[in-house]
Amino acid sequence: MPAIFLEDLDAETFAARVAQEGSTVIIPTGATEQHGPHMPLGVDAMLSRAIAGQIAEKIGALVAPVFSYGYKSQPRSGGGNHRIGTTSLGAAALTGMVDDVVSSFIVQGFTNVVVLNGHFENYQFIYEGLDNAVARSRRDGSGSRAVLLSYWDFVNEDTLQKVFPDGFLGWDIEHGGVLETSLMLLLHPEKVDMSRVVDHPPAKLTPYDIFPEDPARTPASGCLSSAVGASAEKGRLLLDAVTTAVSESLQAELILGSLPAEVK
Repeated sequence: MPAIFLEDLDAETFAARVAQEGSTVIIPTGATEQHGPHMPLGVDAMLSRAIAGQIAEKIGALVAPVFSYGYKSQPRSGGGNHRIGTTSLGAAALTGMVDDVVSSFIVQGFTNVVVLNGHFENYQFIYEGLDNAVARSRRDGSGSRAVLLSYWDFVNEDTLQKVFPDGFLGWDIEHGGVLETSLMLLLHPEKVDMSRVVDHPPAKLTPYDIFPEDPARTPASGCLSSAVGASAEKGRLLLDAVTTAVSESLQAELILGSLPAEVK
C-alpha cells in the first residue's frame, strides 16, 4: 500500500501525487488538552489523524501532519482552558495557521482540501481560515474546493443506540467519556488505562459561561461524563460509521482521483 501520510513522502513522490487529477489532502486537527486521568493529552489529535488515515485509504487522498494545538478548551465542552496540561491557541493564531496551510496546499496544486476536525472548540476558527484561503484562491483563478467537517457529526442514530444502550446523554458531555475512550481503545489501546477511569455522574452544565473560569463547575476528573462501559468493540462501531459516512459524503461532493492500484 502506498504511503498516505504526507510526512512519510519524499518531495518527488509528493509532487507526483499532487499532480494527479482530483488530488486531495486531508488536514486532521485536534488539540493538546486533558482527557481525564485515563487518557493522554493528545487524544483529539491522535483520533483525528487516525480517522483521516482510514478515510484517505478509502478515497485515495493524502493526510497532512496533524494540527496538535487547538482553540481554548471550554468548561461546557472540554473541561476548561484552566486545566493543567491543556495548551491552546488563540482565535487569530488558529485561523491564521489554517489560512496559511490551506493556501499553500492550493498553490501547490491540490484539487481538494479537507479539514477533519477532532476538537469541538476549533470549528468556527477553522471555518474562518478555510473560507479566507479558498476565497483568495478563487480570486487568483484557482478551481480548488474545500470541505470542513467534525468526525462525530457522522455517527448515526443506530450506532449511538448500540454504543449507548441505556440512552445517549448528549454530545456536550462526551469529553473524555465513552465515545473518545472507545475509539482510543480501538486505535491506541496502549495509551488508555481503564483502571484509572473515574465513575461519576454526568456534568450538570449551565447554558452560560463565567469568567474567570470556576474549576468547581465541572467534575474534578476533567471528564464531563464517565468512560465506564467504553470498549474497543464500541470503538469499531463508531469508526466504521464515521469513515463510511465521511467517505461517501466526500465522494458525493468532490471530484476525486482514482485510487492507486495498490489500494483498490
